[in-house]
Amino acid sequence: MATFKAIVIEKAEGGQKVGLADFDEGNLMDGDVTVGVEWSTLNYKDGLAITGKAPVVRRYPMIPGIDLAGTVETSSHADWKPGDKVILNGWGCGETHLGGYGEKARVKGSWLVRLPSGMSAREAMAIGTAGYTAMLAVMALERHGVAPTSGPVVVTGAAGGVGSVAIAILRHRGFEVTAVTGRPEEADYLKSLGATGILERRELSGPAKPLAKERWAGGIDTVGSSTLANVLAMTRYGGAVAACGLAGGMDLPTSVAPFILRGVSLLGIDSVMRPTLDRQIAWKRLETDLDRGKLTDMTAEIALGETIEAARRIVDGRVRGRIVVKVG
Repeated sequence: MATFKAIVIEKAEGGQKVGLADFDEGNLMDGDVTVGVEWSTLNYKDGLAITGKAPVVRRYPMIPGIDLAGTVETSSHADWKPGDKVILNGWGCGETHLGGYGEKARVKGSWLVRLPSGMSAREAMAIGTAGYTAMLAVMALERHGVAPTSGPVVVTGAAGGVGSVAIAILRHRGFEVTAVTGRPEEADYLKSLGATGILERRELSGPAKPLAKERWAGGIDTVGSSTLANVLAMTRYGGAVAACGLAGGMDLPTSVAPFILRGVSLLGIDSVMRPTLDRQIAWKRLETDLDRGKLTDMTAEIALGETIEAARRIVDGRVRGRIVVKVG
């Protein structure tokens, strides 16, 4: 059997071990499409999986990587043929199904989205699941009626992948954006993406009041816990907050006050099991609503073998913007 290069996580006594290895193609999982993976990316969940700091991985051995972009090699699925350029985000890849940090992936054709014609595979993974999640969050705010004329919006975890792309999209759409970050030294970077105001994370990290002064018409939160509770307490009447992350914790120490006294809505954003139509719309929007120059400015590139160290850095909050991984 042929082998290919992959990052492989294996079960070990007292935890797990991870390294770059030769993986037997015969051990790929069931699926009706085999993809030659060209690019992947590093998301916060990938960092958790590789470092073992959260129980992301559900089977061993596992090839991590929750997303990929590449070219179809073989297919028995009606929608795909060899040579098609495709994107995959989520669906349990890197968790229960072998993921994108390998030169080959065998997956279900129903999990794939066609690469937009005006976008390269590298650009798609510079956006990655983080950027795709950011777009889903923007779409949710828009469906709720939050518009640039509604007032300013806030983005937490702003220097991370979701936050960086969210700021760029929102600014492109005409929003006034306040960026919340625990890294004030990144203020110039955040302003270059389109943020008009910078707020230090500590101002939103303390215990939240049931209600606080109304500041924002909407928000995108990647942090959770007290940060999200404070954002909710400061959201204007009838506003909405899209929640898509838990870097600060899974708890939500708030009250019903924002919801029943100000009519605030909390919009949950799932990117893993999202229906195909939503995915197609999001990627089409990303083709037109994200400044490619800003995407380039927020993106760094690494080789597959550098992913393990980068995973440690993203979990420690030492990664700015996006990291794209050259796989094949």
